[in-house]
Amino acid sequence: MPSSKTPDAVPPAKTSPARKRGAKLPEIRFKRVYDAPNAADGQRVLADRLWPRGLAKVKAQIDFWAKDVTPSTPLRQWFHQHPEAFDEFRQRYLDELAALDAEDNATLADLRTRLSEGPVSLLTAAHRLDEEDARTHLDVLRDFLTSR
Repeated sequence: MPSSKTPDAVPPAKTSPARKRGAKLPEIRFKRVYDAPNAADGQRVLADRLWPRGLAKVKAQIDFWAKDVTPSTPLRQWFHQHPEAFDEFRQRYLDELAALDAEDNATLADLRTRLSEGPVSLLTAAHRLDEEDARTHLDVLRDFLTSR
């Protein structure tokens, strides 16, 4: 009996079980922490494990430091030695985030609350953020937060 599927059939898109159909994606921006704050930033969340060199806490105008959900020190050091291996870094970092999520991490919960309240700017000291094809831990963190 012939199959009802055609070879060109595309399976339906999968939706995340945690996100309601039609729910608005949170507004997440990336910005270098050294750039001047502005009103469009929304809540300013530092997403680096280390405090940015030479930046006074008052001048940074950080609303929240999400240090606990950044790549672990060993992973961060590994990625600095292997910047060409972003896909592997991404998977390792996603594994770390999933483990934190399974433990009901307070920082992840706080970030999700902030995202539900309005725009959030994830801040980093990374220089590559200005490059057109830059891929940093912020991309992975954003994808993780918006997929749940």
